[in-house]
Amino acid sequence: MMRRREFLALGALTALAASRRARSAVRSASAAARVVIVGGGFAGSGCALRLRKWSPRIDVTLIDPDDPYLTCPMSDAVVVGERRLSAICAPRSGLAQAGVRVVRDRVIAIDAAQHRVTLQGGAAIGYDKAVIAPGIRFLFGTPEGYDEAAAGQLPHAWQAGAQTQLLAAQLRAMADGDTLAISVPKGLMRCPPGPYARAGMLADWLRRHRKRTKVLIFDSNNHFPRQDVFSAAWQGLYPGMIEWIAPADGGSVERVDVGTRTLYSSSGAQRVALANIIPPQAPGRLAVDAGLASAHGWCPINAATFESQLVADLYVIGDACIAGAMPKAASAAASQARHCAAAIAASLEERPLPAPDLDSVCYSVLAPRAAFAIRGRFELADGEIRQVASAAESSGDRTPSAQRAREAGEWYRRLRAECFGR
Repeated sequence: MMRRREFLALGALTALAASRRARSAVRSASAAARVVIVGGGFAGSGCALRLRKWSPRIDVTLIDPDDPYLTCPMSDAVVVGERRLSAICAPRSGLAQAGVRVVRDRVIAIDAAQHRVTLQGGAAIGYDKAVIAPGIRFLFGTPEGYDEAAAGQLPHAWQAGAQTQLLAAQLRAMADGDTLAISVPKGLMRCPPGPYARAGMLADWLRRHRKRTKVLIFDSNNHFPRQDVFSAAWQGLYPGMIEWIAPADGGSVERVDVGTRTLYSSSGAQRVALANIIPPQAPGRLAVDAGLASAHGWCPINAATFESQLVADLYVIGDACIAGAMPKAASAAASQARHCAAAIAASLEERPLPAPDLDSVCYSVLAPRAAFAIRGRFELADGEIRQVASAAESSGDRTPSAQRAREAGEWYRRLRAECFGR
């Protein structure tokens, strides 16, 4: 016999399904379907362009306060003078040319019941489906003493722009024989191999301009992606210049003194000339305020569609979501954007849901003419996104080379064009 609680739950699900069918009928009889995308990084912008390409009848609005968007990929090349800051600026003009309505504002609230977002400027925009791509926020206060104000003196440079320029200026101000430190946080973060590639780029510049300088990597993690490849590359390219410090050896920085640029860990105090402190990370505040984040801090999604497990008709893509084995990286965000756009179009146009085709490729550039690739393909299995066992990697994926460095530049150009238009 069906219990009363089960009966009520079934009734609620039936009512929700009926409501969705009714909205679909009204939409098809009148206006075009409305998709609002909040956040214009690789994930949000890529999703907007794909929706316009695959379903021109869908009305697509992208909301983001920044124009242009400054990309984290290739920002380390700006730090060492290999690129200008303008070279990592992605303007919104390509989105507008594709028919995306671009609103330069900030979403301050999402009313899921009314299917409406409220902007900082006071306007409200309705939606049938909304994609939330808020990126990350920094959990300042870890290490102790590292707050938002401290980032003005000890840059994290984990968001491109002013922080990139600050790190570049401090690098050039170092004297020969000084010590540079990078502090890597524990837990999930944007671009997991990034700190180790950055160490290589900085060491390469220092090798040419400040030969006696030391680079210390204080790591709160026992291991890091492709540790063997990075370690061998460091030793081959700049022998003895980079030292990686594991947690057991005092790698977890517990406190910083901003004024003296001193890092404190279980091994004692280390005063440095330049401290690149990368704080722990979590989804953008909007995702949390909208009820999209779970108790562990990130946003659970239906792996088949990227729709939130917690709020109907809201989709979460990019760094903020829990996407199984996929890394928090620009290429992964672009892949998620493609599939999310296909899933939304299929839902709104009552077509079959396409099979996921998810991948990522990240180029770790350690010097202007030395890079290697980290590739991944992913499949949906038992409701989870899992990495597909890959074939044997080429030697270029395990050994930094000039060829991979050239490929990295081409990869970046293609990724920008895919997500921001030409």
